[in-house]
Amino acid sequence: MIEEERVVSSRLQPGDVPLEQGLRPQSLDDFPGQEAVKERLSIYIQAARERGDALDHVLLYGPPGLGKTSLAQVIARELGVGFRMTSGPAIERAGDLAALLTNLNDRDVLFIDEIHRLPRPVEEVLYPAMEDFALDLIIGKGPAARSLRIDLPRFTLVGATTRAGRLTGPLRDRFGVLLRLEYYRPEELARIVLRSARILGVPIDPEGAEEVARRARGTPRVANRLLRRLRDYAQVRADGVITAEVARAGLDLMEVDPLGLDRADRRLLRVMAEHYGGGPVGLETLAAAIGEEPETIEDVYEPYLMQMGFLQRTPRGRVLARRAYEHLGLPVPPGLDDGTAEGTATGGGSAGGAGSSRWARVPDPQQRLEGL
Repeated sequence: MIEEERVVSSRLQPGDVPLEQGLRPQSLDDFPGQEAVKERLSIYIQAARERGDALDHVLLYGPPGLGKTSLAQVIARELGVGFRMTSGPAIERAGDLAALLTNLNDRDVLFIDEIHRLPRPVEEVLYPAMEDFALDLIIGKGPAARSLRIDLPRFTLVGATTRAGRLTGPLRDRFGVLLRLEYYRPEELARIVLRSARILGVPIDPEGAEEVARRARGTPRVANRLLRRLRDYAQVRADGVITAEVARAGLDLMEVDPLGLDRADRRLLRVMAEHYGGGPVGLETLAAAIGEEPETIEDVYEPYLMQMGFLQRTPRGRVLARRAYEHLGLPVPPGLDDGTAEGTATGGGSAGGAGSSRWARVPDPQQRLEGL
């Protein structure tokens, strides 16, 4: 299974780039959802503008596809300053970072996506740049080496990461504003779908938008991708209008079920249920069983499955909840009560061995979805 081909993947795919560029909001008022984040940002931005000073450095973190890049661009527009964008893996040497920083103007915004992937030597050069607005570089080698200090304009660094836990403490502590982006509620996603459809010129009724929103896994990127695929389906199989009926038929054809799970999600759950007795099963074992990278399972599959109450992480490995069996239409193992029973499951923990696990009570999946 190639994760990037999944229509419900929250990771950026090549086909998303032109679509997202045309759909990005231009202001905080135009940015849907994330109300608490927007309220805090609006205060910080207004205060910085009134003082004529640079905004404090901002760290945006949360699952992929929630709008971290879009929000960074909105911050620059609201401040009325320039915007430069790069990513952690693209900055390989301290000289690359120096070239970026020395070309900034006063109060400009520098956006670094995947900032947790910055090389350590580059990260250490970034510390004085963030704190003192200066670069300390070493010129030459050996006895002839000398230190060179370069003053920088007062800029705002906006970092984005899906793995805040991988940031080093010194880097994280230099951000004055830390904001977590949460999954969107279905009603917020429905507004996003209607807005995107209006911009793209796609006929869609409110019920059709609500159907897309329910299956979009709380993620605008997924909602926009589903809209694009449904536009093609409605053009060929219907009269071009995405109604609720057309949306359901098209999404069923894509194998995206009413809770937003696709064939890859269901396959992961089914493998755990049928091959490992529901777990605990180790991450490496599970990755080998379904032909995926462990990091992909951890970053892409698991967050949503855990949000929906299908999957749990334990010290011994991954385990299935009762809801997963019910959703797959599989018999629930004896002793696996709705949240409190001790169940014995065969399969792998971290070492692939057998063991028992205590199951936490989980709410109904539809309630979890509505609460995203």
